[in-house]
Amino acid sequence: MKVFVTGVGGQLGHDVVNELASRGMEAVGSDIASAYSGVQDGSAVCSLPYKQLDITNREDVRAILNAERPDAVIHCAAWTAVDAAEDAENREKVHAINGLGTRYIAEACQTLGCKMMYISTDYVFDGQGETPWQPDCKDYTPLSVYGQSKLEGELAVSQLLEAFFIVRIAWVFGRNGNNFVKTMLRLSETHDTLRVVCDQIGTPTYTPDLARLLADMIETDKYGYYHATNEGGYISWYDFASEIFRQAGKAIKVIPVTTAEYGLSKAKRPFNSRLDKGKLKAMGFTPLPDWKDALGRYLKEMGMQELS
Repeated sequence: MKVFVTGVGGQLGHDVVNELASRGMEAVGSDIASAYSGVQDGSAVCSLPYKQLDITNREDVRAILNAERPDAVIHCAAWTAVDAAEDAENREKVHAINGLGTRYIAEACQTLGCKMMYISTDYVFDGQGETPWQPDCKDYTPLSVYGQSKLEGELAVSQLLEAFFIVRIAWVFGRNGNNFVKTMLRLSETHDTLRVVCDQIGTPTYTPDLARLLADMIETDKYGYYHATNEGGYISWYDFASEIFRQAGKAIKVIPVTTAEYGLSKAKRPFNSRLDKGKLKAMGFTPLPDWKDALGRYLKEMGMQELS
């Protein structure tokens, strides 16, 4: 099976290619840079075929995918800088990448008759209430430019294709790129007290665990909408930070504050990022491990010196 993966310079795309390669599958990575620009860790993604691709260029998308003729595309590429997306000078680019770029990928998959997997987000919902969001819920009311642009991508995929997976994730952390864990540990080097939001609730997602699930899924025809985060229940960012420092053996005082008290974000964040993952088991997929276990493996893999 040949799988074309976009966004391999980011956290998830990097691990997806490595997971596919570990299974003996043919993987081709792509991103906007002229050559692979992610972490040089000696893994498969650093040496496998790579294609420079600007997904906002419709002709390039069509030409490259027609030339590669994959059996499936896993579309990880996205604008993910949530606050920067709110800036007037960035909004057109955000919609071009997350909305139009995804549409162009879907159009190419439609022409080729190949599967498509689109990685989406909890931000497509309004984040109200406390009830976990169901994967087949269509009650979309995104609060931010980022959320709206990701919803545009979802709609393009679902309107153009029948053989598609839309997988919503949240609170991602992995080796390649920046994330909350790295930020917390970096700040702990210069602060002995940190204020962390306690009223946004969700679950972290470790990219190697997610990549395993996505590889499992892409080999099937169990199409549709899914939610995928690690197991272990729903927590706040404050809970996550506290566990990071506990496992890292750092005596940092973490002060819980509300989103209003924190007050630094340009984009509105969803308070309720609880994603119901029951459909995974119902469809025969193995859920991701507990997030505390995932965090421990991540810290061990990365090493405290590299993280700080």
